[in-house]
Amino acid sequence: MRDFFKILKRYIPPYKQNLALNLLFNVLSALFAVFSVALMIPILEIILLQDDTIYELHSWSLSFSDLKQNLYYYMTLLKENYGPGWALLFVGVFLIIGTFLKVAFAYFASYASVGIRNGVVKDIRQQIYHRIIDLPLSFFSEERKGDIISRSTGDVQEVESSIMSSLDMFLKNPVLIIVFLTTMLIMSYELTLFVFVVLPFAGAIIGRVGKSLKKTSKEGQNKMGDILGVIEETLSGLRIIKAFNAEKRMGDKFDGEINNYRSIQNRLMRRRDLAHPMSELLGTIVVVIVVWFGGTLILNETGSLSPAAFLAYLGIFYQIINPAKAFSNAFYNIQKGLAAMERIDKILLADITIQEVDSPKSLATLGKGIEYRNVTFGYTETPVLKDVSLTIPQGKTVALVGQSGSGKTTFVDLLPRYYDVNKGGVFIDGIDIRDLKVFDLRELMGNVNQEAILFNDTIYNNITFGVESTTMEQVITAAKVANAHDFISATENGYETVIGDRGSKLSGGQRQRLSIARAILKNPPILILDEATSALDTESERLVQDALDHLMQNRTSVVIAHRLSTIRNADLICVFHEGEIVETGTHDELIEKGGIYQKLHSMQLH
Repeated sequence: MRDFFKILKRYIPPYKQNLALNLLFNVLSALFAVFSVALMIPILEIILLQDDTIYELHSWSLSFSDLKQNLYYYMTLLKENYGPGWALLFVGVFLIIGTFLKVAFAYFASYASVGIRNGVVKDIRQQIYHRIIDLPLSFFSEERKGDIISRSTGDVQEVESSIMSSLDMFLKNPVLIIVFLTTMLIMSYELTLFVFVVLPFAGAIIGRVGKSLKKTSKEGQNKMGDILGVIEETLSGLRIIKAFNAEKRMGDKFDGEINNYRSIQNRLMRRRDLAHPMSELLGTIVVVIVVWFGGTLILNETGSLSPAAFLAYLGIFYQIINPAKAFSNAFYNIQKGLAAMERIDKILLADITIQEVDSPKSLATLGKGIEYRNVTFGYTETPVLKDVSLTIPQGKTVALVGQSGSGKTTFVDLLPRYYDVNKGGVFIDGIDIRDLKVFDLRELMGNVNQEAILFNDTIYNNITFGVESTTMEQVITAAKVANAHDFISATENGYETVIGDRGSKLSGGQRQRLSIARAILKNPPILILDEATSALDTESERLVQDALDHLMQNRTSVVIAHRLSTIRNADLICVFHEGEIVETGTHDELIEKGGIYQKLHSMQLH
C-alpha cells in the first residue's frame, strides 16, 4: 500500500480543496448514518414494548447518556399524550430526515471525489505525452512503439479504473469505519474489543490472496504491449504482408500473442473474482461470531446492552461490513493499477539524457560555421563514428556519401543534439552545442528527410508546422518556391485540404515538396537534407531537386546523398566508410583520386 500512497502524494496536492470537502462530507454522512441506525432503538423498544418511562429531563450536553435520557423523556410524553402509534411515526419521520441527510452528504462527497479522480487521470495523461516529446530519440530506439502506445492508453485506463476508482473508497471508508467503531465502543466496549480481535484475521486472509494479483496483472499489461506492437507493425507493413502472401504468418503470430493474453487474463480475473465471495463468506463468519458473543453477554446479563440496543449495535456493525468489503475489492483493484503505474513510470521516470547546462548560451543565427572536432559516438559500446573531424564554413554545401551503415545519418543526427557525442564535440561559431539552449540550436536548422514526415492535418498546417506566426502570402510563396503551389491549388480544398495519415492522400513527390515548403517557410540558416530525392521517380526528382536548389541558396547545407548526380555542385564531398571520413574534395577532385567515390560513381553510371 505504500506504493499506492506514493502515487496519491504525487498527484493529489493540486486537489487539496476537493479532498477536504470530500472528507467533510464523508464525516457528516457517517454521523447521520449512525443517527439513523440509533433511531432504530426507540422504534424497536416501542414495538417490543420494552421501553422504560422517563419523566425527568436532564440538562443538554454532549454526554451520550444525557442525550438518550432526554430523547426517551420526549418519547414518554408522546406515547402518553398521543399513543405508541404516533410516537412510532414521529421517530420514523426523524429516521427519514436522517437518512436523507446521510445520502445527500454521501453524494456531495462523491461529487468532490470525481474532480480529484478525473483531474489526476488528466495530469497523468499530460505528463506521459509531454514526457514522450521531451525524451531523447535513444529511448525510443530501445522501446517498441506498440508498448509505448499501450502504456499511454491501456495502462492509463487501468490506473483510472483501478486506482482512481478506489480513491473514493479510501477517502470514504476509513471515515465510516472510524465513526461506526467509535459508536460501537460507546455502546459496548466489551463487544467492540472482541470485534477488534476477529476482524484482522479476515483482513489478513484477503491480503494474502491479493498479493499474487499484481504480478499477473503486470504480465497481462506487458502482453498487451506486444499485441499492440504486432498491430502497429501490421498497419505499417500491410503492403508488404500482402505482396509476400504473409497473411497467415502474421495471423498466426497475432493469434499466439492473443491466446497468451487470454490465458493471463483468465488467471487474473479468476483471482479477482475470488474477492467478492471470499469477503462475503468471511463477513458472514464474523457476523455469526459477533452475534454469538453478544447474544451470550445478553443472555447471561453480563453486558451493558439491552436486546433492542444489541439489534441496533448489529445494524451499525453491518454498516462496517460494506466498507470493509469495499476495502478488499479496492485492494485487488489497486494491485492491478500499481502494476500499470509501474509501466507508466518507465516513461515518466526515464532519464532525459539531453540536458541543458545551468546557464545556456543563446544563438540567433550562424556566423562562421560548423565544426566537428574528433567526434566519437556509438549507440552501444561499439562506435559508429570514430574520431571524425570536419569543418563546414557558413554558406557552403557539404555532401556526405558512402555505403549504408557507414555513419552518415548518425553524423547528421549529432548536429541538432538528438544524441550527445561520447568523445570530442560539435561546435557552432566556436561554441560547443552542449552549451547552447536546445531550442535555439534546433531553431537554426531545417530538415528534409528521405521519408517526408507529415501529419494528418491540412496542407496549410503542415507547411506552417513549427512556425509560430505567419501569413497566407508567406505560405503561398514558400509553396511556389517548393514547386508545390500548383498541385495544392488543384486539390479539393486547396491549402485547407486534409492530407491523411502521414500524407497518404498525396504522392511521394508531393509529400516531399510539402516538407521542402515547410523548411523554406522556417527559413533556417542551416539545412539538413537526408536523401531527400532517393525515393522519387525522375519527374518528381527534377521538381524536388529544383525546389532544393532554391532552398539551399545562401544557406549552410549538409546533404546525405545516394544519387551522386544530385551533389555534383557541392562545395565539399565527404566519403564515409565504417564510421570514418576517408576521402574529401569536390566531385572532380574525387573522381581524379580514383578511390571509393570514383567506384561509387562508376557503379551508378552503369
